[in-house]
Amino acid sequence: MFTLIKTCGKTRARRGVLHTAHGDAQTPDFMNVATQAAIKGALSGRDLDDIGCQVALCNAYHLHLRPGEDVVKDMGGLHGFMRRERPILTDSGGFQVFSLASGRKITEQGVTFASHIDGRRVFMGPEESVRAQWALGADIAMAFDECIPNPSPREYAEESAGRTTRWLARCRDEWLSLRERGGGPTPGQALWGINQGGVYTDLRVRHMDQIAALDLPGYAIGGLAVGETPEEMYGVIEAVEPRMPVNKPRYLMGVGTPTNLLQAVRRGIDLFDCVLPARNARHGHLYTSAGCLNLNNEKYKADPGPVDPECGCQLCQNYSRSYLRHLFIAREMLAMRLAVLHNLYFYNNLMREICEAIEARNFTAFKKEKLENWRIDHAHF
Repeated sequence: MFTLIKTCGKTRARRGVLHTAHGDAQTPDFMNVATQAAIKGALSGRDLDDIGCQVALCNAYHLHLRPGEDVVKDMGGLHGFMRRERPILTDSGGFQVFSLASGRKITEQGVTFASHIDGRRVFMGPEESVRAQWALGADIAMAFDECIPNPSPREYAEESAGRTTRWLARCRDEWLSLRERGGGPTPGQALWGINQGGVYTDLRVRHMDQIAALDLPGYAIGGLAVGETPEEMYGVIEAVEPRMPVNKPRYLMGVGTPTNLLQAVRRGIDLFDCVLPARNARHGHLYTSAGCLNLNNEKYKADPGPVDPECGCQLCQNYSRSYLRHLFIAREMLAMRLAVLHNLYFYNNLMREICEAIEARNFTAFKKEKLENWRIDHAHF
């Protein structure tokens, strides 16, 4: 499932290769978020290939509600459905335990949600989540977990982590049963476990030890970027990473800014995902080699230059800041499409550069240079 190629000096930064049923991915890598089998901003599966996306992330909860995993399975699984031949990871729906807090009920069996589409009650537990992801045919299925907000009382964080451990054991049992029976769109699917425990590092370490004992193909750190400070996030990573199996991929869920990626790579993380680059793009905030540009600003109205002269994306190679700003002001759909293409190209290219820096054993200098260059509207970084 994973080959560790190289580490980088005194940092924990790692180069590796993630092996899946639909090909390999070089790590560190940023997974582009295609929640409902498409990137918000009118990007297709083929667009993802064009901008260098190695692994796409889809959400089992959303696809369970619409169109339903059985429909997707009949279409050849997610790979056939969205016409993508490269790896796909599915999030289990556990994050909806957090994000749909107002309409949920958590029990030992699972979680009952109020559908965000029509309000109907929907139940999802470990077995249901794994069965849905098996039918969707993801290369990597994430275990069903409970994501809690930060800060949360220590007592609840401990209770939630314990429940997540028990749910993980049930996910594993269901996954093994499905593998034995066969018949899914992706027979080589892998199940990864998720570490929880809030910002309490001792709970995090204990939970990581418990789930590592299950010897799954990969592990993630969940429950971060949900209210804690960057320092707390990095502290959790530093506590948990030494307990994560060295020869298995390490995934930091829902993170983050370009600065977050650099800091987490330095601490030994291999994989990331986040809606931030696409979401910011849809609001006219574009990442560049010098920082973030807000294309809504009047000063770009007659600016003939590209968004980023150093960028090789479709937008920067063909259009001006003036034209893109006009599209946003005129509310043309093309504005979002070009902006999202650019921001995701920026993220994917950043990860390629990180891989090269680790290969050359100069990641520390690379990180320093990037942080110094990102000087425009640094808050977005």
